Order: sequence, then C-alpha cells, then structure tokens
Amino acid sequence: MLNLPILRWGRPYTSLEQDAVVHFMTGETLARVSQANTGLLGRDMRLAQRARDILTGIPIPELIEIMKKAGDLYLNGALPMGDGEQTPDDFARQQSASTGLPEHMCKANMKKNHFVLSNMDKILDALTRGLDLSILTRGYGVESRGVMVSYQAQSPVLGLVLPSNSPGVHTLWLPVIPMQIGLLLKPGPQEPWTPYRMAAAFFEAGVPREAIAIYPGLGDVGAEVVRRAGRSMIFGGTATVERYKGDPRVQVHGPGFSKILLGDDVVDDWEKYLDIMADSVYLNSGRGCINCSGIWASRHTREIAEALAERLGPVDVKPPEDPQASLAAFTVPGAAQAIWRIVESKLAEPGVEHMTAPFGPRLVTAERCGWLRPTVIHCDSPERGLANNEFMYPYVSVVECPQEQMLRKIGPTLVCSAVTGDAQWRRQLIDAHHIDRLNIGAIPTIRLDWLQPHEGNIVEFLFRPRAFQAAG
Repeated sequence: MLNLPILRWGRPYTSLEQDAVVHFMTGETLARVSQANTGLLGRDMRLAQRARDILTGIPIPELIEIMKKAGDLYLNGALPMGDGEQTPDDFARQQSASTGLPEHMCKANMKKNHFVLSNMDKILDALTRGLDLSILTRGYGVESRGVMVSYQAQSPVLGLVLPSNSPGVHTLWLPVIPMQIGLLLKPGPQEPWTPYRMAAAFFEAGVPREAIAIYPGLGDVGAEVVRRAGRSMIFGGTATVERYKGDPRVQVHGPGFSKILLGDDVVDDWEKYLDIMADSVYLNSGRGCINCSGIWASRHTREIAEALAERLGPVDVKPPEDPQASLAAFTVPGAAQAIWRIVESKLAEPGVEHMTAPFGPRLVTAERCGWLRPTVIHCDSPERGLANNEFMYPYVSVVECPQEQMLRKIGPTLVCSAVTGDAQWRRQLIDAHHIDRLNIGAIPTIRLDWLQPHEGNIVEFLFRPRAFQAAG
C-alpha cells in the first residue's frame, strides 16, 4: 500500500484526514491519499505566482526537451510514488484496479500521454499557429509577417478538477508546463495515479517542484480550485456544464454527444461504414466524450442498428487483467444499476427498440461493482427519449431523421463525423456552431489529430492577444 501526500507546490504534506483508494473487486486498499481542505488551498495560492515566475526563467525550447525526457520516464521508468516506488506495470495494474478500466487500456493511455510529451514541439507549433514561442515568455514580439503582437497570460497557473472515469483526458493539460504556466491539480478520487506519476516524471526530468501542486479532496476542494485559479479546466456531467456555462475563466469538458451522420448520397451503402461505426462506439469501452453515442441517417436505420447489435451485442465481461477485456467496470456501487434503470425506463416508448436484447442481459453485477454490456437502441424519430443520450459505456442510439432536419435536431455535438459528398450539406456542416470537431468523410469519432485542439484551444484559453506598442 502507498501513502500519497498533498503536494503543496512540490512540498509533500501528510494530513490527518486521508481517503482510501481501493480495488474495485476485492476492496483491498491500494493507497491512502492525504486530503486537502479549502483553507489549506487558499493559504497556498499566494505562492501560485511563483510557479509562473520560475517557469518563465526556463526557455520554452528547454522545457520542451524536459517534456520529452519526462515522457520517457513516465512510460518506462520506476518513479517515486508517495512513500514507495511505482513501475509502469504497477501503474497500469493500480489504475485498472481503482478505475475499472482493463489493464491493456491503461497501458494504451500511457502511450497516448507519451506521444503527446514526445511531440510537444510539433503540438505547440500547431496550437500557436507557428508563433515564435519566446513571445509567450516576453509577452510581446514580432511575428513572421513582421507585425508586433502581444500575448498576456491570464493566470500564473491552470487549475484542473480531474475525473476518475477516463484516464485519457490527461493529454489535455500536458502542454501547460512548456507554456510556462504552473499546474494546480485536484485528482479524481479513484484516479490519483496519473497526476502523481506525471508530476514525479516532470520533477525527475527537471521541472521545478514549485511549479506543480496536487490537492486531493472532496467536491469543495474542486470548487475552491475553480474559484481561486484564474483559469480552470473541469470535467463533469451536464449539470457541471450548465453551472459554469458562460464563465470565461472555466473550460468545461462534459458529455460529448458525439455522432456519425450518414448523408443521403451514401446511406444506401451503409455496410461500408459499419467498422468505423462500431469502433467509434466501442473502443476504450465507450468511456470517452469522443466515443459515438448517436448514428443518424434518413433510411436503413433499423438495418444499421441490427448489424451493430450483431457486432457488439455478444461482447461480454472479462477480468481486467485479460488482454481481451474490452469493458470497463463501474466502480462506484450501484452506478451501473442506476444507469441501466434510466435506459430501461425509456425502452417502452413507442418507436424505440432495444436491438441488443436478443444477446442477453446488459447489466452484469458483482458484489462491489457492475458492468454494462454494449447497448444498441433504434429510434424511429429524434423526438424519442433515448435518441440523444450519452452514458459511460458502449451505448449508441441509431436515429432515423431526414437529412434536411439533422442539423436542427442533433443538438450540441463534440465530434461529428459526417459521411457525405454533398457539397451543399458540407457547407452547412462547416457553418454549424453547435458542432465542435468536424470530420468530413469516413473517419471514426475517436480518431484524434494531436496537432489540432481536442476541445477548445488551450493556448487561446491561457493567453489573451492584445494591442501593444513600445516607443524607442
């Protein structure tokens, strides 16, 4: 068992109040994590500016090289972890044991983080559109066209209220340190592993300890992080999105409601696209906001739903250490049952059909946890109650809707993969403000281009362009 302290801008601090991180199946205690409170966080925020000051003393190209070294340490090294040590295999095993994600998926997420850190120079070049990065340090400079520009950091640190359910989201904050902004992390209660391991790798690689703080705690600590930090990134459900809607200080990552739209010009050949549909729904156990939760077409929707059900319906639960395991457990007792009750309560609505029903029960329960097997629903109209839902497992509704109504009916969509050659409809898709990431063509919703923003450009979030003149 490990004991993980609070990191007060790099200084470990063991509190009297601690929380146990336990194995989701056995109940074994994997770690005891010191818990912060709002008073401690409030006092320590007076040191936040120091994080920015120390980092601006290190040239960005040097920080980028440190990131590459940190990536190798994170992926391959035995690193300090609280009062012990953690190998990469330990990390994958512990993360799987507390989050319910199969071990091979944990290792795959490690490789994603390593890729981002190893390609930080290319990623920052793309996110800043080729800006001379020294301009971020000085606050002003001359860009390639000979124009004077100025960028002002909006906060000395970025606050992050992190989730427990999807370890892959950590790629979003990895560019922060090389932009000379400190990190104020509030880990998810079941997933402290990535923040602590990444911090250990950063320190070993040469990041000053004063640049990173980790404050585990309850919801009030997360709220205090958002209140105290000039810029924050938070993960949550629809209620969280609504709470911070319109607050420019907060970038909220909530449900994605990501979709595949099949145009009228291609829908008769829908079988060609079955692989990208299945992968978009199913990979990474459907846990990501970029997983597809809706497939919309004007016709053939029942055949599409049947084919997806035949592909995904037989998938069953396997132990997390099994390399073939593809379903993540819900580690909070009763969570899987609660989600299934929501789905089940809407199945009786006319025009709704549960296509995976012939392949056995969807809910699988154990003493301390539960699983939900892939679920495919057919809806004959966008007005059905299950037509536009998202759950944290491989769930998809196949919705029949005329093409000319789709953009009015799909609602906010993080990733839209529109398979069509219709030039007029493509133009409408490009102009649709409620679509964040747009893929034109047969591209899975889960395919990321690391040289493009995932959801909002973090450079534009942390730095404000402004007018600047200097005499002499």
